[in-house]
Amino acid sequence: MELEQALHTARARVLADLTAGDVTRADIVSLVEDAIAHRRWWVEQWPDGVAFLAGLVAQDVQDALLERYGRWPLCPVCVEGGDPHALDVEPELGPDPHWVCGKTAVAVARVGSLGSAGSEE
Repeated sequence: MELEQALHTARARVLADLTAGDVTRADIVSLVEDAIAHRRWWVEQWPDGVAFLAGLVAQDVQDALLERYGRWPLCPVCVEGGDPHALDVEPELGPDPHWVCGKTAVAVARVGSLGSAGSEE
Protein backbone atom coordinates (compact mmCIF):
# COMPACT_ATOMS: atom_id res chain seq x y z
CA MET A 1 0.00 0.00 0.00
CA GLU A 2 1.29 3.43 -0.91
CA LEU A 3 2.25 5.70 2.00
CA GLU A 4 -0.30 8.45 1.31
CA GLN A 5 -3.12 5.95 0.88
CA ALA A 6 -2.13 4.18 4.10
CA LEU A 7 -2.03 7.48 6.00
CA HIS A 8 -5.46 8.49 4.67
CA THR A 9 -6.86 5.07 5.57
CA ALA A 10 -5.43 5.24 9.09
CA ARG A 11 -6.84 8.76 9.55
CA ALA A 12 -10.28 7.68 8.30
CA ARG A 13 -10.38 4.61 10.53
CA VAL A 14 -9.44 6.51 13.69
CA LEU A 15 -11.83 9.36 12.86
CA ALA A 16 -14.61 6.79 12.35
CA ASP A 17 -13.98 5.42 15.84
CA LEU A 18 -13.89 8.90 17.35
CA THR A 19 -17.15 9.71 15.57
CA ALA A 20 -18.72 6.50 16.91
CA GLY A 21 -17.80 7.69 20.40
CA ASP A 22 -19.07 11.21 19.66
CA VAL A 23 -15.67 12.77 20.44
CA THR A 24 -14.75 14.52 17.18
CA ARG A 25 -14.22 18.04 18.45
CA ALA A 26 -11.70 20.17 16.55
CA ASP A 27 -9.01 19.84 19.23
CA ILE A 28 -9.33 16.06 19.18
CA VAL A 29 -9.18 15.92 15.38
CA SER A 30 -5.95 17.92 15.72
CA LEU A 31 -4.56 15.05 17.82
CA VAL A 32 -5.25 12.73 14.90
CA GLU A 33 -3.42 15.07 12.53
CA ASP A 34 -0.45 15.21 14.93
CA ALA A 35 -0.35 11.42 15.06
CA ILE A 36 -0.50 11.21 11.26
CA ALA A 37 2.39 13.66 10.91
CA HIS A 38 4.48 11.70 13.41
CA ARG A 39 3.71 8.38 11.77
CA ARG A 40 4.51 9.77 8.29
CA TRP A 41 8.04 10.39 9.53
CA TRP A 42 8.13 6.98 11.22
CA VAL A 43 7.14 5.11 8.04
CA GLU A 44 9.62 7.10 5.99
CA GLN A 45 12.28 5.68 8.35
CA TRP A 46 10.82 2.15 8.31
CA PRO A 47 8.82 1.57 5.09
CA ASP A 48 7.84 -1.98 6.09
CA GLY A 49 5.78 -0.46 8.91
CA VAL A 50 3.17 0.93 6.51
CA ALA A 51 0.87 -2.03 7.26
CA PHE A 52 0.84 -1.09 10.94
CA LEU A 53 -0.27 2.55 10.57
CA ALA A 54 -3.94 2.21 11.56
CA GLY A 55 -3.16 0.52 14.87
CA LEU A 56 -0.29 2.85 15.68
CA VAL A 57 -2.28 6.00 14.92
CA ALA A 58 -5.15 4.64 17.05
CA GLN A 59 -2.73 4.05 19.93
CA ASP A 60 -1.15 7.49 19.49
CA VAL A 61 -4.55 9.18 19.63
CA GLN A 62 -5.61 7.03 22.57
CA ASP A 63 -2.45 8.03 24.48
CA ALA A 64 -2.93 11.73 23.66
CA LEU A 65 -6.56 11.60 24.77
CA LEU A 66 -5.61 9.91 28.03
CA GLU A 67 -3.18 12.71 28.83
CA ARG A 68 -5.71 15.44 28.08
CA TYR A 69 -9.23 14.08 28.55
CA GLY A 70 -9.30 10.57 29.96
CA ARG A 71 -9.76 7.01 28.76
CA TRP A 72 -10.96 6.29 25.24
CA PRO A 73 -12.61 4.20 23.94
CA LEU A 74 -14.30 2.82 27.01
CA CYS A 75 -14.87 -0.91 27.09
CA PRO A 76 -18.49 -1.84 26.30
CA VAL A 77 -17.93 -5.42 27.52
CA CYS A 78 -17.23 -4.54 31.17
CA VAL A 79 -19.96 -1.95 31.72
CA GLU A 80 -20.90 -3.39 35.10
CA GLY A 81 -18.53 -3.39 38.04
CA GLY A 82 -17.77 0.31 38.38
CA ASP A 83 -14.23 0.10 36.99
CA PRO A 84 -14.38 1.67 33.51
CA HIS A 85 -11.34 0.97 31.40
CA ALA A 86 -10.27 1.65 27.86
CA LEU A 87 -10.00 -0.92 25.11
CA ASP A 88 -6.55 -1.91 23.90
CA VAL A 89 -5.31 -2.11 20.33
CA GLU A 90 -4.16 -5.60 19.41
CA PRO A 91 -1.84 -6.49 17.95
CA GLU A 92 0.21 -3.57 19.23
CA LEU A 93 2.40 -3.74 16.16
CA GLY A 94 0.72 -5.68 13.41
CA PRO A 95 -1.74 -5.57 10.56
CA ASP A 96 -5.53 -5.77 11.04
CA PRO A 97 -5.67 -4.09 14.46
CA HIS A 98 -8.69 -4.60 16.70
CA TRP A 99 -10.05 -2.91 19.81
CA VAL A 100 -9.88 -5.58 22.51
CA CYS A 101 -10.98 -5.70 26.16
CA GLY A 102 -7.76 -6.29 28.07
CA LYS A 103 -9.61 -7.88 30.99
CA THR A 104 -11.69 -10.43 29.09
CA ALA A 105 -9.68 -10.71 25.83
CA VAL A 106 -12.89 -10.07 23.87
CA ALA A 107 -12.31 -8.46 20.47
CA VAL A 108 -14.89 -5.68 20.25
CA ALA A 109 -14.28 -4.31 16.75
CA ARG A 110 -11.65 -3.66 14.15
CA VAL A 111 -9.98 -0.27 14.41
CA GLY A 112 -12.29 1.91 12.32
CA SER A 113 -15.41 -0.12 13.11
CA LEU A 114 -16.43 0.84 16.65
CA GLY A 115 -19.71 2.20 15.38
CA SER A 116 -20.61 -1.22 14.09
CA ALA A 117 -19.32 -3.17 17.12
CA GLY A 118 -21.03 -6.48 17.47
CA SER A 119 -21.28 -7.05 13.73
CA GLU A 120 -17.53 -7.63 13.37
CA GLU A 121 -16.76 -10.67 15.42
